Amino acid sequence: MTSRERINAALHHEEPDRIPVDLGASESSGIMGIAYNALRDHLGLGSRTQIYDISQVIAKVEEPVLDHIGADALPLFIEPRRWKPWTLQDGSPCEVAEGLNITPRDGGGWEICRDDGAPAAISPAGSYYFDPVNPPLADARSPQDIEDAIEHLESFDWPGYLDEDFDDLGLKARCLHEETDRFIVANLWVHVFAAGQTLRGFENFMMDLAADKALAHHLMSRLVDCYEERVGRYIEAVGPWVDIIQVNDDLGAQDGLQLSQGLYREMVKPYHARLWGMIKELSGRPLLLHSCGSIHDLLPDLIEIGVDAINPVQVTAANMDGALLKREFGDDLTFWGGGCDTQHVLGAGTPEQVKAEVRLRCEQFTPGGGFVFCQVHNIQPDVPPENIMAMYEALDEIQ
Repeated sequence: MTSRERINAALHHEEPDRIPVDLGASESSGIMGIAYNALRDHLGLGSRTQIYDISQVIAKVEEPVLDHIGADALPLFIEPRRWKPWTLQDGSPCEVAEGLNITPRDGGGWEICRDDGAPAAISPAGSYYFDPVNPPLADARSPQDIEDAIEHLESFDWPGYLDEDFDDLGLKARCLHEETDRFIVANLWVHVFAAGQTLRGFENFMMDLAADKALAHHLMSRLVDCYEERVGRYIEAVGPWVDIIQVNDDLGAQDGLQLSQGLYREMVKPYHARLWGMIKELSGRPLLLHSCGSIHDLLPDLIEIGVDAINPVQVTAANMDGALLKREFGDDLTFWGGGCDTQHVLGAGTPEQVKAEVRLRCEQFTPGGGFVFCQVHNIQPDVPPENIMAMYEALDEIQ
């Protein structure tokens, strides 16, 4: 089988010739820059480290690394046209978007500023991530306040420093499709629920959902309005060349949902259904949802509105064990992830413990297809390259 055939078989719940593998085909199945530099050095594959997702400091995974681990998927990301040098938190080199306004903070760390000079995200000294600050709609009190700041909705998930346009994306997608046999993951993102948390501020938006429902409805409705034109142009440009469309919205926490089933169905599900339904209708492609945490109780709803595969499959969250998920939802969902626990094993375990974890998860998820192997979420900075390679060695040993 080719890589594309292999993952398509998994999505159709057929057992492929071997377990398909992903590293870095999405911004939540990849590797942070520090760990990537260490892995490249370990493999003797020195090249350039480009950080395309600055909030999580995630690196693009290069073809030689993908070849080395036997990866089957490639990402289609919205990227900058030009890059500039930067230095990761451990002092190792990388590149970031040329248009990214990233500056040192007093007292250490970094901040990313908006065009008006106000910080939009900060990475304090000792942190490996950039956290959003100064939510642009924090003071909104009415639908008109949202309309007056509509530019923040129009640009959400496509900031200006990612300056590729639809023609760029279409050409890139076609080249990936025609020049490789790997499965192409179109990273569209288009958050709804998490966008409300970022635009209004987490506490404000969660209160809106319960206490100012009209404002929350207006925000999500107008956000989907803004996405509609983008989605149409995006799919027109890349649709013939990609194999799956990924969307994102974190709905779970470690021990349960971020909001109740009833509140999800009342407040958020209609906008997911509208947006995701349009994506599937226009593209004719399966839908991959990234949603962290314990989302077990919402899986029937997500299946109902068109989700075909989920990532990262956080197996140590409540009610997310692989055996349970496979038994209850294995006929309807492909599990894109869950292959190795990153919270307790991949970084803190020995290579043999990593291998034992991979064997367990593959035993749970592999039967009957419906499984694409990758670790749970991104590989963190402290994960030794020996443990990373132990994952893929375990896969080779069980094939």
